[in-house]
Amino acid sequence: MREEEKIKAGILFCPGDPELRAIKRKTHNLNVDYNSTHEDETEKRAAILKEIIGEFGEGGFIQGPIAFHYGRHTKIGRSFFGNFNLTIQDDAEVVIGDNCNFGPNTTIVTPIHPMIAQERNLMLTAEGEEKRLCYAKPVHIGNNCWFGASVTVCPGVTIGDDCVIGAGSVVTRDIPAGSFAAGVPCKVIRPITEADSMKYKPEILADNQVIS
Repeated sequence: MREEEKIKAGILFCPGDPELRAIKRKTHNLNVDYNSTHEDETEKRAAILKEIIGEFGEGGFIQGPIAFHYGRHTKIGRSFFGNFNLTIQDDAEVVIGDNCNFGPNTTIVTPIHPMIAQERNLMLTAEGEEKRLCYAKPVHIGNNCWFGASVTVCPGVTIGDDCVIGAGSVVTRDIPAGSFAAGVPCKVIRPITEADSMKYKPEILADNQVIS
């Protein structure tokens, strides 16, 4: 079994495997290319993202700088907005739905390293070789999610549709759809309801209107 197949199977793999390192090196270099562009170089940016990301829906915009690890393990839906310093360490699959907005310094991670130091340093493969091994769990984020600044999403987490995650949160477990959640570790504060509508905040709404 190839190391990339082991990742998908959720079992230990060697991140230093030459094939994996080649994928990551290409993506890391493309990150640098993207981060060297000007914001109005839209065609150039789009071409680079097409090389990096497995799937990137229409109408998306990523401010940059970016840091994708594999890139091709990430799927992003339509009308995505990613603010400054988006980091996606997609050893395992990362799936982001439509109409998601991420504040600056959003980080999504999928790899997990052994807790025991000796095991973290070296383990014995099936072939009898001593290697540094880890494993990874996928992250799934639904549609219409808003992340405040500096949110970190940990391996194996699923966040449902229509969620708001407060700034600085570290999401270590699943968040159900329609929730406002925040904190370290991130916890559901309350459901998002019709009472949260801007129409109940006339001092902020001013002469604008909510679309029915």
